[in-house]
Amino acid sequence: MRSMNRPALAAAALAVASLFSAGAHAALFEDEEARRAILDLRQRVDQQRQSLGEDLRHANEDNASLRRSLLDLQQQIEALKAEIARLRGNDESLARDLSDLQRRQKDIAQGVDERLRKFEPVQVTVDGKEFAADPAEQRDFEAALASFRKGEFVGAQSAFADFVRKYPSSGYKPTALFWLGNAQYANRDYRGAIANFRALLQQAPDHPRAPEAVLSVANCQIELKDNASARRTLDDLVKAYPQSEAASAAKERLARLR
Repeated sequence: MRSMNRPALAAAALAVASLFSAGAHAALFEDEEARRAILDLRQRVDQQRQSLGEDLRHANEDNASLRRSLLDLQQQIEALKAEIARLRGNDESLARDLSDLQRRQKDIAQGVDERLRKFEPVQVTVDGKEFAADPAEQRDFEAALASFRKGEFVGAQSAFADFVRKYPSSGYKPTALFWLGNAQYANRDYRGAIANFRALLQQAPDHPRAPEAVLSVANCQIELKDNASARRTLDDLVKAYPQSEAASAAKERLARLR
């Protein structure tokens, strides 16, 4: 080394220095690239984190909105269930009301029919005669006859007299006159009885009670001590109704009166 001259040493030192300077520059360049890469990577990571945060926030918001929608839907379902239950209750109530209404309507219809039947004529048969009579007419006649059969002759006379006045065109009238005359006979109203028996004979000479009515007239005349009139009445009875039981009774009475 001592044999080397100074210029050579200087050149060598310069070469060594140049070599170290180039290596330091290269290392410095590589550090800068790495730093920029790291910064870029951090920036991308931050951006991704921010994007993920936004996505997560939106997802949470969507989730909350979905939960609210589900809650609203559940509330609507519950409301619909309650409404259905209410409507079913109303249907059951309406069904009961309808059933009650139908039952009341049926009762009313039956009541109306019953009331109408009280006024509708009915077919009755009295003393072999069939005719139509109002229910009230039938009831009044049967009440008067019931009084007579119980021996309540005063009440029966009044009831039959009222009947004849109240129902002058009744199919019951001939029979009512007959029983009215009998009630009067029982009450010793002989002249009144004769008048009503004769009214029967005048209105219905072919009535099944007509022979008895003639015989009753004769009985009243006997009670009035008018035997002459009684004999004529009995003779008329035998001639008018010769086959009747009253005619047989009339013959017996004639035999006694003569």
